Amino acid sequence: MLWRRLRQLNDRRLLTLGAAALTVLAIACSSASTDTSTAQPAPQPTPQPTATPQPTATPQPTATPIAMPATPTPVVIPPTPTPVTLPPTPTPFPTPEPVLGTADLVERVAPSVVHIRVTTLDGGGSAGTGVVFDIGGLIMTNRHVVQNAVEIRVSLADGRILPGEIVGLDASIDIAVIRIDVDDLPVAVIGDSDSLRVGEDVVAIGHALDLPGGPTVSKGVVSALDRTLADGADIISDLIQTDAAINPGNSGGPLVNARGELIGINTAKIPSGDGIGFAIEINTAHEVADRLVAQSAVEPGFIGIAPLDVTPTLADQLGLPALRGVGVLGVSAGSPADGILVVDDIIIQIDGSAIPDTLALGQFLRFHPAGTVVEITFFRGGVGLLSANVTLGVRPG
Repeated sequence: MLWRRLRQLNDRRLLTLGAAALTVLAIACSSASTDTSTAQPAPQPTPQPTATPQPTATPQPTATPIAMPATPTPVVIPPTPTPVTLPPTPTPFPTPEPVLGTADLVERVAPSVVHIRVTTLDGGGSAGTGVVFDIGGLIMTNRHVVQNAVEIRVSLADGRILPGEIVGLDASIDIAVIRIDVDDLPVAVIGDSDSLRVGEDVVAIGHALDLPGGPTVSKGVVSALDRTLADGADIISDLIQTDAAINPGNSGGPLVNARGELIGINTAKIPSGDGIGFAIEINTAHEVADRLVAQSAVEPGFIGIAPLDVTPTLADQLGLPALRGVGVLGVSAGSPADGILVVDDIIIQIDGSAIPDTLALGQFLRFHPAGTVVEITFFRGGVGLLSANVTLGVRPG
């Protein structure tokens, strides 16, 4: 019964839906058959313009210009700096010694001054002076004081008398070094002879005339500088001329300045002169003494001529071919110059070094020992410029 009831309901629905569908189909067909050519479109109302409301303008903010940063300057990295080495702090110059009164000066220098007595081969003797210039008992004096000595006795300021021995001799400048076996001697203060001025006060100390009772003191001034003395074949250069009294026995003693500094070694007095004495400049003497200590067997060179300074005035008066040089007044027999140089030759150069005077000749020989072969260039009247090789010899005596 229930099944039949449901089936009846379904049949009714289907009939109703079918009728509705037919009605819709009939309406659609009648609308499609209407004449479209005569159909007028329904009039449309004219549209009225309608004011479109404009939106209120919102003020726009002014844009702030953007400032672009400047292009950065490229950074150049410097190279690694070289480390700076600071020099050591310089040693301050020593304060110069004060000027002393003569009595104070003598009191300071006298302990370094010694008396030298020499016995020679022939049994004779001589006396002179010396000055202690270095530790170890080293004493500077003149060569002519101790040459040919077989015995040397050195008397000290404190009264001691000790034997001395020769360390070295330099005949070209008349300097000798002797040594005594004692280490506690006062040493003289070495000055600078290059700073000397003509007219400067000086004091000479020495055992003049070998008088007993201690050294003699004399005072004077520097009369001239760079003097050269020639005695036959002997040439002594780098001399200080002074009017301080220098007598036999003073030889080898100190010449000191007003500060008590050793600035010369007293060496000679001209017999015909009055109040004229000479001392070897300490800068040269000290250099030679140091060399003698280091090389006691080295002898300075020797040529064997009696020299004469050729000056422009002398060359003009005699019509000489050279304005400067060393003229030959004589040649020692058997010397290196014998048979090579003759009287009136003018030496102008040795081994490429100019020889304008006897000072230059002496300096050259001092630093060229015996046995050295040198080339001598010289003028000879009537011949002209010549050159010859000479082997330097040993100074006799």
